[in-house]
Amino acid sequence: MQIVDRRLNPGGKSLANRQRFLRRAKDMIRDAVRNTAGERSLKDMERGGEVSIPASGVKEPRFHRDAGGFREHVLPGNKEYVEGDTIPRPRGGGGGGNEGSPDGEGEDAFRFALTQDEFLDLFLEDLELPELAKKRVVEGDASGVRRAGFATQGSPANLALGRTMRNAMSRRLALRRPKPQELEELEEALRLAEENDPAEAEALRGRIGVLRQRAMRIPYIDPIDVRYRQFEPAPKPIARAVMFCLMDVSGSMTEGMKDLAKRFYLLLHLFLKRRYKQVEVVFIRHTHEAKEVDEETFFRSPETGGTVVSTAFEEMIKVMEARYSPADWNIYVAQASDGDNTSADNDRTAHLLADRVLPASQYFAYLEVGREDDGGPIGFMPRETELWRTYGRLRTVEPRLAMRKVRHRKDIYPVFRDLFRKGAVEAQKA
Repeated sequence: MQIVDRRLNPGGKSLANRQRFLRRAKDMIRDAVRNTAGERSLKDMERGGEVSIPASGVKEPRFHRDAGGFREHVLPGNKEYVEGDTIPRPRGGGGGGNEGSPDGEGEDAFRFALTQDEFLDLFLEDLELPELAKKRVVEGDASGVRRAGFATQGSPANLALGRTMRNAMSRRLALRRPKPQELEELEEALRLAEENDPAEAEALRGRIGVLRQRAMRIPYIDPIDVRYRQFEPAPKPIARAVMFCLMDVSGSMTEGMKDLAKRFYLLLHLFLKRRYKQVEVVFIRHTHEAKEVDEETFFRSPETGGTVVSTAFEEMIKVMEARYSPADWNIYVAQASDGDNTSADNDRTAHLLADRVLPASQYFAYLEVGREDDGGPIGFMPRETELWRTYGRLRTVEPRLAMRKVRHRKDIYPVFRDLFRKGAVEAQKA
C-alpha cells in the first residue's frame, strides 16, 4: 500500500523545505513569536502572520575548497576564554533597511510567515494546567483507538504473529503433521537398516514416504491460520475541569489596566481552547457587585463602580455549587485586579478565599495589574495593595496560590507563561 500526500504546499513552496526550516530555526522563531504578545492588538492575538528573525540565523553550513598549503598564524591571547570554552551565539534582533547602526554595524532581519496553527503551537508550547487530577472522568471525543479482537483479513502492518503461530501449531497438532525430529530419527534408522536388514529398510522407506506426503498435504502455516489485529475508534476518558475568570472592572481600573487584564485572559482563553477541548470557562466581572457574563460581555462591555472583591468569590461559589461540584470537577481560578478593595471587605475576602475557594481549587492564579509609572523613582519602594498583603499571608501556607504583578504589555506573556508553565506548583512548593 502506498500513501501519497497530495496536500498543497503553502504559498507554492516546498512543504518539506518549510518544515525543515521550522525545525532548524525553531528557537529564534519561538522567541520572535512570544515577543509579539505586547505588540499585537487583542483581535489579532491568535492570528498567524510574519515574524522577524536575524538573517544570520538562517544561513546554512556549506563545504568549500581550502586554500591548501602550510600556513602559520600568530593569534593574540585573551583574558576571558580558554581552550574548550563554548561561546553562545549572539541573540540578535534588529531590522532591515539601509540605515546604519550607531557603532557602524548592523544586521538585516529575515521575515517569515507563519500559519495560525504554527503560531499558536510555538506561542503556547510547554504550558499546562497544574495539578490536573483525574477525579470523575467522562467519555470524550472518539480521538483514540482500542483493540477489538482479531480478524482473518487486514493490513500486513497489523499482522498478529503470535496468534497466527498459535493457530498454525494447533492445526498441525490436530491433524498430526509429522515433526521434523520424527523424520530425522526414521532416516537414521533407515541408514542403519540398509547395512544390516534390507527388508526392514524397505519398510522404513515406505513409512518415510507416507510421512513426507502427509507433511506436504499439511503445510506449516495455512492461510486459515493467519490473524490480523483489529482496532476501532474509542473515546478517551477526560478529566473534567473548569476555569473561573474573575476580573475587576471597577472605577479604580484604568483603561490601561483593563487592557493588561484582558490580554492576560485572552492568552488564557487561547491556551485552554487550544490544549483542552473539555475545559469549561466561566467569566465573572465585578465592581461592588459581581455577575456571570458571556465571553463577549467579559471582554468588551464597559462598566464602572466601587470595588468589593468578595462579591466575585460569592458569585463563583454560587456557580460552583450549582454546576461544578469539586468532587467531580477540577476547579481553577484566575483573578486579575489592580489590588484595591474596600477596607471593610478585606477580612471577608480573606475568609472566603482561605475557607471556600482555595480548598476547592487545584490552582489559583492572581495577577495584579498596575500603571507603567507605578514603579516610582530609583530606590522607591512601591506601596503594597490591600489584596497583595491579604493574599501574601495565605501564599506562605498554600503553594497552589500564585501571585504575579505586571505593568507593561511586554511583560504579559512572560508572566502568563510563569503562571502556567509545567511544574508551576512544584516550583511554588520548593
